[in-house]
Amino acid sequence: MPIPSSQVLAVLILGSTISYFWGYFKTSTPDTCHQPPSKSADNSKSSNPSSPTPDPNLTALQQHVLFWDRDRDNIIYPHDVYTGFRSIGFSIPFSLTALLIPVFFSYPTRLGHSYIPDPLFRIYLKDIHKAKHGSDTGIYDLSGNLRGEQFEGMFREFDTEEKGGVSARELWRMVGRNRVAADVAGWTFAAMEWSTTWLLLQREGRVWREDLRECYDGSLFWRLQREREEGVKKMGGYGFKEGWEDLLRLVGGKKGKPIILT
Repeated sequence: MPIPSSQVLAVLILGSTISYFWGYFKTSTPDTCHQPPSKSADNSKSSNPSSPTPDPNLTALQQHVLFWDRDRDNIIYPHDVYTGFRSIGFSIPFSLTALLIPVFFSYPTRLGHSYIPDPLFRIYLKDIHKAKHGSDTGIYDLSGNLRGEQFEGMFREFDTEEKGGVSARELWRMVGRNRVAADVAGWTFAAMEWSTTWLLLQREGRVWREDLRECYDGSLFWRLQREREEGVKKMGGYGFKEGWEDLLRLVGGKKGKPIILT
């Protein structure tokens, strides 16, 4: 007897709600306790206290998501995802939409512990590499390590104007180039991830190499949180007018000349 889709949806909503509040109450004072990993004595006087010292025991992919492990238990709850996005400047609607991340990525990381899905939709930091999807850039290898040559190769191929950053058009071309025919899920995740990256990082119409490098190793998120705490004024992503004009350029196929609608 087939299970009605409404019942499946109700179970998903109930599980997400329980997991959200479980993570909230489990993490005491989440807005204030989220500090970068402790530093050694040699680094304790660093002028950049909100940038964590890279842990040699973690892969680059683990460091990329470490920011969302709010209480350092190697488990990321849906509440951690929401709070993390809010702390780096995303709006409430966008941060709520980000709760799709644990829905899709919980089970792959759960496979390192059990074949039974996690009813709380938790993401397990240790096995985050199991959530790596296809149709991506290949900058992370299958173990979650950063492939520096692949990263530089991306800019050599797609930064056609050699400005040290890639435009929206170039990013879109890269996503299209990486698509594997039978991997619709991979296309979708790649498009969502690069759209988010664009909204977060673009300055002067480009995503710059150093910002993207920090995004891959996770240090970017600590910096953005520190800047917000210090009251640094930064507009992440587009205003409506700039975003609309660049979308028209992208659709129109004419570099630098938006379509004029009459």
